[in-house]
Amino acid sequence: MSEAHSDNGSSSRFWTTTHTTAHCLLGCSIGEVLGLSIGVTLGIGLWFTLSLAVALAFVFGMGLAVLPLIRRHGMSFKRALATIWLGEAVSIAVMEIAMNVVDFALGGMGAMSVAEPIFWYSLLAAIPAGFIAAWPVNWWLIGKNLKHCH
Repeated sequence: MSEAHSDNGSSSRFWTTTHTTAHCLLGCSIGEVLGLSIGVTLGIGLWFTLSLAVALAFVFGMGLAVLPLIRRHGMSFKRALATIWLGEAVSIAVMEIAMNVVDFALGGMGAMSVAEPIFWYSLLAAIPAGFIAAWPVNWWLIGKNLKHCH
């Protein structure tokens, strides 16, 4: 682990947690937006749309965590997934709960089309909510050495 990503001080841990949470948020947001867009566009119902969005958030979130380990460290997919799965699964789950609660509460999931402003306004509120909810969880995971900055 590099000096910049070590836990030698709260400032370093703060930035490591922020970077790690933002990286996780990118994958979750890609999957979330894609899943919600597909579900709303096809009109497949709230629960199926929600399930699709969460599943894709996990796929993209895990994928973005696994790829650096494969590329930079030469790990196999199986080893990389074994390395990151627990920290990423917890982080993504917390992030997804927060994002979907906010999106649902603001009406974005009930939009009839991705062309409706409420669809996008809800996502614009849900994405930061996911970050805010997952940040302290990632702080704890990093402190317990269950999640790392790759």
